[in-house]
Amino acid sequence: MFMRKLTMKMILKVCPAIVIIALLLPCNNLFGQAGGSAVPFISISPDARASGMGEVGTAIADDINAIYWNPGGLAFLDYFDYGDDFDMDEELIPYRQVALSYSLWLPQFNADLFYSYLTVGQYFEDLDGTVAFNFIFMNLGEFTKTSAQGTVLGKFMSNEFAAGLSYGTIIAPDLGVGFQLKYIQSNLTPTSVQGQDAGTGISAAFDIGVLWKPQSLDFLDIEDRLALGLNLQNIGPKMTYIKESDPLPSTLRMGIAFDVVKDEFNELTFAFDFAKLLVKRDSLGSDPLPKSLVSSWENRGAELSFGMEYWYEHVVALRAGYFTEPAVLGNRKYYNFGAGVRYDIFRLDFSFINTIEENHPLANTMRFSMLIDWE
Repeated sequence: MFMRKLTMKMILKVCPAIVIIALLLPCNNLFGQAGGSAVPFISISPDARASGMGEVGTAIADDINAIYWNPGGLAFLDYFDYGDDFDMDEELIPYRQVALSYSLWLPQFNADLFYSYLTVGQYFEDLDGTVAFNFIFMNLGEFTKTSAQGTVLGKFMSNEFAAGLSYGTIIAPDLGVGFQLKYIQSNLTPTSVQGQDAGTGISAAFDIGVLWKPQSLDFLDIEDRLALGLNLQNIGPKMTYIKESDPLPSTLRMGIAFDVVKDEFNELTFAFDFAKLLVKRDSLGSDPLPKSLVSSWENRGAELSFGMEYWYEHVVALRAGYFTEPAVLGNRKYYNFGAGVRYDIFRLDFSFINTIEENHPLANTMRFSMLIDWE
């Protein structure tokens, strides 16, 4: 253990460029993004609830974290459900929520990386939909800047962040659509001697999602238990560092969720997500949009996630899930476990990753998130 810590400290001090490249550009095993896509931090699931279910959420999307999983879910967040005790003479309170998340990232490396996330949203009757804003920040740690001769020139911090604005609305009683516009900035190294931002990349992207929650089907008595979701994420121009351009992690997500048990005291939900990275890249470079949306299907494999969530009286929740992907995408395979508790206007969630592979960078990753019904 001592040698592992010592080695990591030496790498961080002596070879910051190597660490940055390993963490952010082609490293599939750390972030699971095949094909050398840029800014993989925007593909990290933000909330501990979905993480505890094996990284599923495309078809659930029933709180403000829908801004990530499926902005179509924002369409169904209109007014709070007060239950049987609600007095119809009282004024309805629009759906308002704040979500916060924090996680130490790649704890096996002891590299002081962390991921943080903030989302705030509210339903607006005049807009007939929910508007939400989110901010993601990935701290990549402190590095030592040296010259070609090895002279220490000082220290610098590396980080990445993204800010997004979303809107979701109902277009049919059981069908919602939504979109998100986002600004992305990657600050890998400070301004160069020539005054050029050699280590900074800037881009923009959009997401568009659809969520279908059929009340009933003629051939199946589902009693408002089924949900189907689709989300096209991170569609935008490439990130450019110096002269190199890397595509964004454009992804197609599809999901299904079903409430197996749904009564006064118990609610048990099973969910499944399919995620396909829409990036086509080889030794000659990467295909641009929109060509990559088609050519990427030549790459076999996709991320698969399975999860379940059990709520007792909507107060205590237990969660479990499994995430897998083929070797061509990074070969991540792990179990997720999680729990949640709701008290008054607060919901606290926790998740834990148990990797199958020993000494995996994601092993023992814990995530914490809070959801607040903002009034």
